[in-house]
Amino acid sequence: MVLAAGMGTRLRPLTDGLPKPLVPLGDRPLIEHVTGDLRAAGFSRIVANAFHCADKLEAWGLAANVIVSKEQSLLGTAGGVARARAHFGDDDVLVYNGDIVAHLDLAALSAALRGVAVLAVTPRPRGEGNVGVDIAGRVVRLRTVRVAEEHEGGFFTGIHTLSRELVAALPSEGCLVGDVYIPALLRGETLTAFASRQPFTDLGTPDAYLSANLAWLGDRDAFQGEHASVAPGVRLRRSVVGRGATVSGEGDLVDCVVWPGATAHAPLRRCVVTGRDVVRVA
Repeated sequence: MVLAAGMGTRLRPLTDGLPKPLVPLGDRPLIEHVTGDLRAAGFSRIVANAFHCADKLEAWGLAANVIVSKEQSLLGTAGGVARARAHFGDDDVLVYNGDIVAHLDLAALSAALRGVAVLAVTPRPRGEGNVGVDIAGRVVRLRTVRVAEEHEGGFFTGIHTLSRELVAALPSEGCLVGDVYIPALLRGETLTAFASRQPFTDLGTPDAYLSANLAWLGDRDAFQGEHASVAPGVRLRRSVVGRGATVSGEGDLVDCVVWPGATAHAPLRRCVVTGRDVVRVA
């Protein structure tokens, strides 16, 4: 399940008219990077929840063969999974935050499930991050709640697998970490850590969003999508120009993202052009 119902508040104004998982990352929407990894790992049934601009996500899901679970009010991460239970059958559920890019081994993550859940964690020295792990690989700290001595710290990537028993017991509203995982730790239940050294990116802010697009370019100096038009006097430098976009003017487009169908006017530097706004990123 892809968690996609949030308001995208930190990413505004990019998310004023679009759910965060549909913002373009490189040549396709962010959520398609996630669903591509899920399908490559063998997950054939994918569910995404929706609230903010839900109709747009629902239309995308219909075309992408993704089930969309619409929420009438925000239910939180635990409540969103609980509402979608009917789509899961009697299976464990891999949950993936819809604003995360991380190419880790999702099949291995699910296979590592021991206890009520397994969390993908980027290891850090002891005491660092929002997770603590003991020598046996069990989670012993979440946020500031510690139940045993930790061997190392880490950052929770926002990717985890929930046991079918835990899914069945989820509350109708609430947070998976604060309202489910931490009480489970305090009851002595087992949460397992899956160490992942793959980098992960949270596209939560305009700066992080722009950085993720520039990282997507890799060794390329620029990307120009199908049917995009760039004026002869414009030079693309470390920029992404989406499908059907237009870049007019003269000069350099440097460290910019132009969304599909949008129009940008050069010169520009460190901007995201959405069709509604030209968002300048400090």
